[in-house]
Amino acid sequence: MNLEIIPESTRAAGLGVLMKGAGLLTRFLPIPQPTLLVGPGSSARLGKMIAGFGHEKILIVTDATIVKLGLLTPLTRALDAAGTPYSVFDEITPDAPIPLIERGLGAFLDHECDALVAVGGGSAMDAAKAIAAASANPGKSLRKLAGYFKGLHAPPPVYAIPTTAGTGSEVTVAAVIADPQRKSKLVIVDTRLVPKVAALDPELMVGLPPAITAATGMDALTHAIEAFLGQWATDATDALALTAVGLIFENLRRVYADGTDLEAREKMALASSYAGMAFTRANVGYVHAIAHQLGGLYHTPHGLANAMVLPHVLRFSAPAVIARLAQLAVRAGLGEDGQNEEALADRFLDAVDALNRDLGIPTTLDALREADVPSLATAALKEAHAGYPVPRYMGKAECEALIRRLLPRKPKAAPAGEKRSPARARPAGKKPAPAQLAPDPAVPPKAGGSRRKKTENY
Repeated sequence: MNLEIIPESTRAAGLGVLMKGAGLLTRFLPIPQPTLLVGPGSSARLGKMIAGFGHEKILIVTDATIVKLGLLTPLTRALDAAGTPYSVFDEITPDAPIPLIERGLGAFLDHECDALVAVGGGSAMDAAKAIAAASANPGKSLRKLAGYFKGLHAPPPVYAIPTTAGTGSEVTVAAVIADPQRKSKLVIVDTRLVPKVAALDPELMVGLPPAITAATGMDALTHAIEAFLGQWATDATDALALTAVGLIFENLRRVYADGTDLEAREKMALASSYAGMAFTRANVGYVHAIAHQLGGLYHTPHGLANAMVLPHVLRFSAPAVIARLAQLAVRAGLGEDGQNEEALADRFLDAVDALNRDLGIPTTLDALREADVPSLATAALKEAHAGYPVPRYMGKAECEALIRRLLPRKPKAAPAGEKRSPARARPAGKKPAPAQLAPDPAVPPKAGGSRRKKTENY
């Protein structure tokens, strides 16, 4: 059936009814929660725990930077001490593409492994989940595994050690990977992909550059907000989402300013996991639908894309969720219960804008092109309306207008007839000075302490 022939108002009403009905089902869907090991040294404790499970051989899925920085050491020392064999697959890149996942699958099978440990950002954890799903269902390609519960057989156990605080993949049912051939992303969803145990070790996050700390932190905030505002929210997901929002507003600026603050790092890691648990059941919304398209076409890091899109979607959704936004404002420390809800809601919207500014999040996307806007909007709405319980439905024209707000701003042309300023004139025969690159607003100046490369998977 072609939904485009149905008037948008009628379509929105019908989708709303369908999403509410689906939400009733999600309340009863059994979703496992991993055991969380929290605090400094928890990655070593996870290694000891895994060794006690008696696996034949472990495949550690990570990236080359993690290996170079020695962040695997606590885990591998524990495995070595217990005599548990392992192999390291360290080829993970941001937005891990299908060919890379297939190489990881080959490593898993060639080394006859029976479990995986993901160490890194969201790309490493999603890659490990995808490898696990593919290894258990050899008759299906990764594209055929995309969607809900497409794998017949249960995947081998996955364990997770996140090195960023944002994606929440250590507690979720989904694996998101890139399809470079179609310039899109695939989402594999299966409750059996939830990691068995996750270690939230703040010591592994100390060296994160401020820009990545910012983007991943805003990713976690987006998860919490969309889970709280969507139609599938429950009392349990509300508690998790509100706790995450409070922790993020209390600690994200703090850890952005001082990456060595272990207490703030640990609280941000907990916030990421709580937000992940919330959206695993309550799902996400238009922010993710649009961000996925930007990531698929332009390879925009997911956390950064979410951060840029979030304020615009919140202002679009606001008329339908004033009371809920007011609750978020109270939990973010912006007011108290009983105050005017509209004022609190406005305060929260402004606070999200201010947080982005303080974290150096850019307001426009240099890669975005006007010619791509219609197709990006179509793809985003297709994704959102296929399964996201958004609080207010958006039409194509509205989605296009929203995306256009991210277009890079053109420099103002000089008025016709205006002469070049003498101060800017170049003497005849003199070569121009080398062009100076403006600082990237998403990459703040380096502070003290070790810093990771900008290519950290997030």
